[in-house]
Amino acid sequence: MSSRVRPQPPPPPPPAGGGRFTPAAGPRVQETEQLEMRRIRAPASASSAASRQAWSRENPGYEPGDEELDWAGISPGRQSVSSSGTGGSEPRGEASPVPEDQPQQQVRAALPHSLLQKARALWGTRLTVDHAVSRERYLKSMLREMVTYSIFLVILCVLTYGMVSSNMYYYTKVMASLFLDTPFSKNENTNFKSVSDMDDFWKFAEGPLLDGLYWDIWYNNETLAENRSFIYYENLLLGVPRIRQLKVKNESCKIHEDLKDEIKECYDVYSVANEDTSSFGLMDKTAWVYTSEEDLKETSYWGLIATYSGAGYYLDLARNREETATKLKVLKENLWLDRGTRVVFITFSVYNANINLFCVIRLVVEFPATGGALSSWQFQTVKLIRYVSSFDYFLAACELAFCIFVFYYIIEEILEIYIHKLYYFKSVWNCLDVAIIVLSLIAICINIYRTSIVNELMRESLENQNSYPNLESLAYWQIQFNNMAAVVVFFVWIKIFKFISINKTMTQLSSTMSRCAKDIIGFAIMFFIVFLAYAQLAYLVFGTQVDDFNTFHTCIFTQFRIILGDFDFAKIEEADRILGPVYFVTFVFFIFFILLNMFLAIINDTYSEVKSDMAQQKNEMELTDLIKKGCSKAMVKLRLRKTTVDDITESLRQAGGKLNFDELRQDLKGKGHSDAEIEAIFAKYDQDGDQELTEHERQQMRDDLEKERDDLDLDRSSLPRSASGRSFPRSMDDSEEEDEEDSGHSSRRRGSSSSGVSYEEFQVLVRRVDRMEHSIGSIVSKIDAVIVKLEAMERAKLKRRDVLGRLLDGVTEDERLGRDNDIHREQMERLVREELERWESDETVSQLSQHLGTPLGINGRSRSSRPSSSQSTDGLEAGGLGGSHV
Repeated sequence: MSSRVRPQPPPPPPPAGGGRFTPAAGPRVQETEQLEMRRIRAPASASSAASRQAWSRENPGYEPGDEELDWAGISPGRQSVSSSGTGGSEPRGEASPVPEDQPQQQVRAALPHSLLQKARALWGTRLTVDHAVSRERYLKSMLREMVTYSIFLVILCVLTYGMVSSNMYYYTKVMASLFLDTPFSKNENTNFKSVSDMDDFWKFAEGPLLDGLYWDIWYNNETLAENRSFIYYENLLLGVPRIRQLKVKNESCKIHEDLKDEIKECYDVYSVANEDTSSFGLMDKTAWVYTSEEDLKETSYWGLIATYSGAGYYLDLARNREETATKLKVLKENLWLDRGTRVVFITFSVYNANINLFCVIRLVVEFPATGGALSSWQFQTVKLIRYVSSFDYFLAACELAFCIFVFYYIIEEILEIYIHKLYYFKSVWNCLDVAIIVLSLIAICINIYRTSIVNELMRESLENQNSYPNLESLAYWQIQFNNMAAVVVFFVWIKIFKFISINKTMTQLSSTMSRCAKDIIGFAIMFFIVFLAYAQLAYLVFGTQVDDFNTFHTCIFTQFRIILGDFDFAKIEEADRILGPVYFVTFVFFIFFILLNMFLAIINDTYSEVKSDMAQQKNEMELTDLIKKGCSKAMVKLRLRKTTVDDITESLRQAGGKLNFDELRQDLKGKGHSDAEIEAIFAKYDQDGDQELTEHERQQMRDDLEKERDDLDLDRSSLPRSASGRSFPRSMDDSEEEDEEDSGHSSRRRGSSSSGVSYEEFQVLVRRVDRMEHSIGSIVSKIDAVIVKLEAMERAKLKRRDVLGRLLDGVTEDERLGRDNDIHREQMERLVREELERWESDETVSQLSQHLGTPLGINGRSRSSRPSSSQSTDGLEAGGLGGSHV
């Protein structure tokens, strides 16, 4: 038998009467006591660190930290060595040492378990940590997750910003200004943007196009290198340009019978089915012979009027100005463009070695079936040659780190899905995590594919300087990669709300939106019904005259612009002088003044509710409090600020008489302590709960503070300490802090420098628990008796109610049939007489019980001598409810 714990005498048997709870009795309790005795049995050197640590693990408030793994006394590095010579070596969580003939087998068996624990520690998130166990552990896990995510966000931002630079914008602007804004001649202001017919197209091709493509003479008339064209003397023209057109067949549309004599030819709008594939004109070269999309290796293009295929009639121009002008002249003289032409493409690529950028240019002129011409353009500035400068190699390292992070988050999400199953997908943030991972994998695949094919395509395109370099596919994949990266970055930034939502202020947005989601959905249905009705009206009334309403989807965007104040009322009024103003006024009134204000009212009301609810919530430890606590402890260790013990001691010294909670809170709050910490300190010593500390309570706090200061001084003097000398804290929050000083609000147990429970305190607690169990046993037995009595009374009441109901039904039936009801009347009198006698007997029993001090009800009140039927029923029902509750 250990000298620390004495066996307790067996508790007396419970009082007679058969209770439902038997305290401290039976074999189960004896087995528990024996188990506890075996756990606390130790050698004579009970004051050693190992025994104190083992005792602390049995403490109900003990909780291991994040880095403490349950090794079950197997790993030698996790054993606690006693300071005593006879204490020996014991595992930290065991009462008896491990046999010497089993360590190797146990180590091998524990290895998979240890690896699993380390994996959980590495991929631990808020979804893998129980919030109810420890608020501080939950916040630490979230803080670690947020720091990891912040590193991932920084790497992703460096990658995306490294792909795009201001040089790309200026490069695009220079090229666009050269080919789009240059007038056809000095005497007219027409440029490529204002091309209106085929004649304007040939003027552009023979003027600004040739001038912009071939820069073979310096401003001092000095000739540049032969067969080399440097646009603006800096941008190399790669290969030769290409001009391509698509045509539609004659008689591709139907002519009315009455007009067939007048109209002989008909060319429909462009479609793949109407595309003309027959040869025409000179019929000798590619400019006059149709070439399929597979042979050209071109891609389709989404124009202003239609989507055009990559096939057609094409001509590769030359590397010098004179030869190109000759080719264009041949095309013009032989009527290369005719009524069947629907679109012309001019494509070429340039490269600037100064900034290592390519610019793939496509100039498009569409000839609709209505006549005239519409011009459009596309400038794709991309970086196809990578890993040239030192910054490029730095971006390559960031790309590798990004792939590692994606792999890390894939494993993390798999673990969370494995733990939570389908419940995982009920959270919007979890779905966002999956979306980020999927989009990141797609971006990685696109980048790998583009990097693998860029060298081959570049080599093929640049081997023959007199051929057209088809870089559109490379530019296309680069643009897709940039778009995918942009979406990923957007979602990654949005996900930050997941981490800051732990703060009460930050949760107001998410709580407001989630609470008013149903109202907003209902409002949105009503809003879009009215909105689409106005869009349909505007399309039908103004679609043929106003450019902003020429298509239905354009009407929708135009109406959103009207809501934001961007509109042209003059054009609307000019299109229809009656319906125009009516449409505008009613749209602004119903949409802007009514529906939008209803939308704002829904959000404002919900926000007020959320703010009031959050004001009533209990203050919990927040992430900022955890960070402040860590910074405060670091500053205390560096002796840059006072400890919590010193702050509280100073507050007690400054206060006179009683110390109010508000005064202490204001003082400690100004010194950087959190509300949760202050409330914990005050609640520990405010024993009477009057929000004030009396002189006795303040003296107790002073004694504990002095003891705490001595422990802190002892810990500082013993640093650095070995792993075997670590003491484990008692409370759940403090269990997270291994080898750290407490912040001051959880004082040490007296009689021991460690945080374990002393033997004297343990004995006092054991006696208190025994007395509590005996008292509860007697109370429970009395409550059981009351419950039995109430159940019997309830059954009797129901039986009497049933009998009286049948008698009343019989009397009613006799009166209805006109029969003699004397027999039923006698039975009623007899039952009433029995009921009165029963009430008198109940009153006598109640008076006797009151005289003996035995309560008859849950509330300790006796029944009245003559209760009414309703009062009696209510009383019995209340008693029944109370009994069932107990």
